[in-house]
Amino acid sequence: MDRLASLASANEHKLRELQHSLAGWELELLAAEEFPPEEGESYYDNARAKALFGRRLADPDRWVLGEDSGLEIEGLGGGPGVRSARWAAGEEVERALAELSGVEGEGRRARYVCELVAISPEGHEVRGTGILEGRIAQAPRGSEGFGFDPVFVPDGQERTVAELGDEWKAKNSHRARAAGALLDALTDSGI
Repeated sequence: MDRLASLASANEHKLRELQHSLAGWELELLAAEEFPPEEGESYYDNARAKALFGRRLADPDRWVLGEDSGLEIEGLGGGPGVRSARWAAGEEVERALAELSGVEGEGRRARYVCELVAISPEGHEVRGTGILEGRIAQAPRGSEGFGFDPVFVPDGQERTVAELGDEWKAKNSHRARAAGALLDALTDSGI
């Protein structure tokens, strides 16, 4: 039987990615007018705040998932990091490329980070973290994905995530890795 869960987010892209990655889960977006502001000092803080918020609104028989993710770029001192969603308000690719103008080598190293927090109907908390290492391309390429995907080239690849496509991303992204870690944590905890 599938585990029923509400994702405390309005982001359809994240919902689709997680649906592919969380085998045995039936996910839906949580119906809410607004979600809590992402004011935490870590991805975990923000993901947990969303999950706790969702736990108060969701059907009592459903699990609730909170998710937070971001991009950390060496040449930007690890930024935009936990502030990624608010960093450039839809202009993240352009801003990243502008701020990295003239930066080469290690300065273009980057990593996507995702934290998932799941809260059971009984209030048990389980979490999973996923990281995808890579680098920032010189120019955007590709049409799939969202956010920084047109400029993020994963280690071992020559194409950006936006070129590799949604099917690749569903299996290999930071979010897919966090989902795998979450499933492992659930198995380990016996919940």
